[in-house]
Amino acid sequence: MSMLFNPATISIVLLTVLCVKRVNVLLSIIISAIVAGILSGLNVKDVMDIFISGMGSNSETALSYILLGTFAATMSHCGVANAFASKITKIIHDNKYILLSLLILISMASQNVIPIHIAFIPIIIPPLLPLFNKFKIDRRAVACVLSFGLKMPYITLPVGFGLIFQNLIADNMVQNGAFISRNEVWKYTFILGIAMLVGLLFALFISYRSQRIYNEIPCNQNKFQNENYGNKYTLTCVILAAVTTFVVQIITRSLPLGALVGLGIIFTTKVISKDNMDNLMNEGVYMMGYIAFVMLVAAGFAAVLKETGSIYVLVASVLSFLPNDVMLISLIMLILGLFITIGIGTSFGTIPILAVLFIPICLKTGFSNGQIALLLAASAALGDAGSPASDTTLGPTSGLNADGQHNHIYDTCIPTFLHYNIPLIIFALLGIYLMSCL
Repeated sequence: MSMLFNPATISIVLLTVLCVKRVNVLLSIIISAIVAGILSGLNVKDVMDIFISGMGSNSETALSYILLGTFAATMSHCGVANAFASKITKIIHDNKYILLSLLILISMASQNVIPIHIAFIPIIIPPLLPLFNKFKIDRRAVACVLSFGLKMPYITLPVGFGLIFQNLIADNMVQNGAFISRNEVWKYTFILGIAMLVGLLFALFISYRSQRIYNEIPCNQNKFQNENYGNKYTLTCVILAAVTTFVVQIITRSLPLGALVGLGIIFTTKVISKDNMDNLMNEGVYMMGYIAFVMLVAAGFAAVLKETGSIYVLVASVLSFLPNDVMLISLIMLILGLFITIGIGTSFGTIPILAVLFIPICLKTGFSNGQIALLLAASAALGDAGSPASDTTLGPTSGLNADGQHNHIYDTCIPTFLHYNIPLIIFALLGIYLMSCL
C-alpha cells in the first residue's frame, strides 16, 4: 500500500485540515476515524464499535478532568483563585516577564510537585486575563509558556509525570531488546529540555514580543454567589482539601479518587452549600468536560488506527526504504513520530507503538541504547505540543479562551507546534550525532 494512500496518512492529514478550517476538534476526530476505518475496509458500524470501545482507555483521565474541573470551580467561587491572582499582581511589580516566569514555575509544578496536570489552568488563568490585557501580552506567548511547563518536565525530569513517561520508555526498550535502566533515561533526554527552552525564548523575545490588544470581556465565571466567599474559614478549608487531594493521589495513585476526597471535604465543611452543589458540578463539566470528551474520542481514534493496522503498515513502508545511515534514519523516524503523535494526541500512548517498530531497526543499524532512548523520547514527544487533541494544547486554550478571544488552532496549536517541534527535531539529531562521536 502506498504511503500516501495509507488510511493513517489520509485520516491524520484530514484531521489537521479540518481543524485548520475551524471544524470543531471533537467532530474532526470522529470524522477522521470513520474515514480511516472505511478506507481500511471496515463498515461504519464496525468502525464506531471499535471507536467507542477504544474510548475506554482514556476514561480515568476524562473522569479526572471532570472532577478536577469541579474542584477548580470550587476555588473560583470560594475566592481562592482571585486571592492567588491578587498575590501574583503584587509580586510581579508591573513586569510581564516576572508574570510569565511565575506561570512557567506553576505549570512545571503541576507535573511533579502537585501533579494535577492541566487542572490548575481554569483555576488560575481566567482571573489573570485582565492583567494580561493590561500588559497587552500576546496570548500566543502565554500558550507557549503553559505548554512549555506542561511538557518539558516529563521529558527531562524523572519525577511526577516524567517518571511515568521515562519508565514507559525504559520498559518498552527492554521489552524490545534494548536494555536500559529506568534511572538512565533522563541523562539522554535532558537535551530535549534545552530544545524546548530555546523554543520558549524564541517565542517570548522574537515571535510574540509585540503587544496585542484584547477587549475587556467578563469571563463566564461565578454564576452563583458563595455566601462564604473569601473568608479565612473558607480559604482554610479549600487549602486543606487541596492538600488532601494531593496526598490521596500520591498514596493511591488515583487522581479521580484524590479529587473526589477533596470535593468531599469542600461539601462536608459546608464551604459550598448543598443547594449549590448541582451548579458547581455543572460548572466543573463546563470547565473541563470538553477536554475530557476530546481525550475520550482521541483514544477512540487511536483504537481505530491500531485495529486497522494502518500505522504499522505506514511505518513499515517507510522503514523499508531507509538508508544505512544513523542520522537519516533518525530524521525519518522523528518525522514519523511527529506525524503519529499529532493524530493520536498523546506522547505517552505513542511510545508502545513506536518502540515495537523503531527499536529492531535501530538495533540492526547500530544505534546505542542512549541514542535509542533519545530517539524514542523525542519521536513520542513530538506533536504533543501542536496536536489539536492533546491536553498540552487543550489545557492552555481552556484558560486563555475564558473570555472567547483565543482560538485553539491558530493561537495555541500552531504557535506551540512551530516553537517546540522544530527545535526538538534539531536537538534530538544533535544529541544522536554527539553520542555517535563519543
